Amino acid sequence: MAKGKMKMLHLIRIFTQETDDEHALTLQEIAAKLDAVNIRADRKTLYADFEDLRQFGFDIIAQQRNHTTYYHLGARDFELPELKLLVDSVQAAKFITTRKSRELIKKLESFVSRYQAEQLHRQVFIAGRVKSMNESIYYSIDRLHEAINAGVQIRFQYGQWNLDREIELRRDGAWYQVSPWALTWDDENYYLVAYDAEADMIKHYRVDKMLRINSQDVPRLGRETFKAFDMAKYSKSVFGMFTGEETSVTLEAENHMIGVLIDRFGKDIPVNIVDDRRFQTTVNVTVSQQFIGWVIALGSAIRIVGPDAVVERMRTEIQRLGEQYRQP
Repeated sequence: MAKGKMKMLHLIRIFTQETDDEHALTLQEIAAKLDAVNIRADRKTLYADFEDLRQFGFDIIAQQRNHTTYYHLGARDFELPELKLLVDSVQAAKFITTRKSRELIKKLESFVSRYQAEQLHRQVFIAGRVKSMNESIYYSIDRLHEAINAGVQIRFQYGQWNLDREIELRRDGAWYQVSPWALTWDDENYYLVAYDAEADMIKHYRVDKMLRINSQDVPRLGRETFKAFDMAKYSKSVFGMFTGEETSVTLEAENHMIGVLIDRFGKDIPVNIVDDRRFQTTVNVTVSQQFIGWVIALGSAIRIVGPDAVVERMRTEIQRLGEQYRQP
């Protein structure tokens, strides 16, 4: 490669890796770094190089301090707070394995200087987190996106954990064939939302339990069903993506619980004042064991007041728990 081209590439590396808003270099320091890789540069040509980089879109900033000019790279594709947010997301995502998390964070570090990369690195506390053990999920998500974009059905096997902490196949290894429509991230897991033609209904599957995914040369089905499907409403009403019968449930809560209910169901929930301490709201939820457990976990500050069938289900669960934990 020609020396001139090599010099520009090294200048880009110097500015991106060695400078930021807190760390700048003088003209002499930049020339010395180029000299270290056997590239000679004088003051006049460096001025021209900096201008070429600016014309190409690099934010090369010159600042005067004590009669000396310092140069650094200003605006970048990602600002440091944005990358910290992305690093936190990668760390928190259970569906990304520990190894892949480290690889992704290392790549994110390349968007900032080596000094800022140290700040990102100090945020890395992956060890001990509950992370996926299924390395293939990284590629499964990509295959599912491709099938959704191509508008074709997929075929896969579905697994579940056994006592040996291994994934075993459900339905004796039978193949599932569905029409994929969307991917959603709920309760720290990735789920595929798909149309099951055999059952004529929308179903969801945890992506880390989907094995041997492959696209079929068959157009997907369920367009009209999915068109009427409200993903946001579905995510709010389904607890932990466990299925059950969707029901309109009335909850009575103490006033300080309004934030908990808004966080779960959205700020559009109706609020009907009962007295100066309590209010009632009615929400559509999938009445599963997880929903009942969620209400129990919130303690005496909230209770189900209707419909009667759901109240009775709560009473039955409380009685079951009492029996389960009764002293011998």
